[in-house]
Amino acid sequence: MKNLFCLSALLICAWYHAQNLKDFEAPNRYQKIAEAKGDLDKDGKDETVIIFNTDKKINLDDRDDFLRTFFILKNIDGKLKIWKENNTVLFSSGMGFYSEDNAPPEITIKNSSLSITQIFNTNSRHTQTYKHTFRFQNGDFYLIGSHDRFEDTCDFNNLNEINFSTGKVIIDEEYSSCDEEQNGIPKNVHKEFIYPFKTLIKMNNFRIGENKLKVPGLKKALNY
Repeated sequence: MKNLFCLSALLICAWYHAQNLKDFEAPNRYQKIAEAKGDLDKDGKDETVIIFNTDKKINLDDRDDFLRTFFILKNIDGKLKIWKENNTVLFSSGMGFYSEDNAPPEITIKNSSLSITQIFNTNSRHTQTYKHTFRFQNGDFYLIGSHDRFEDTCDFNNLNEINFSTGKVIIDEEYSSCDEEQNGIPKNVHKEFIYPFKTLIKMNNFRIGENKLKVPGLKKALNY
């Protein structure tokens, strides 16, 4: 009976919250660049996630560079309602060396988790790939996974992966050379360990690269 009462109370709170969400209407000057649907809170109904280029320009060497934002929307009685809005996870539209050639961010929803992948070039040979995964729990969206791959056309391919739910961290660094006769190529590195993350990071508190952990046994820190 007690468990039934708690479940009923949670459902009532969820219903009340849903009724107070604002209607969604895309601003006229926003450009939609990605969209996905899936059930993020395990209520049997799909949410809609949309990424936009906004009309808020960021001054960067006089290039077209606009703030990006995404909305997580609930469908309530046939109307889309704003459940969550975020512009801290996404890089601006002008990020990278060849920003005009960048693919738009990719959204995937799997196992009630939301993943956002962003890929761009940092120069003519280097490619940066970020994939961050968030899950709705305890009343908010939290970062549960980080995938960071930095690679050169032929000199290196470095990967850092973190599962914040289990604490497992993987560092994998592969080195070679564009010049077959080059000496002094760094040794490959592969390390796996468990890191005691004390708390998970809320989605709206997360900015890529502003968090750091010390790698045990190596004279380096991992930024995520």
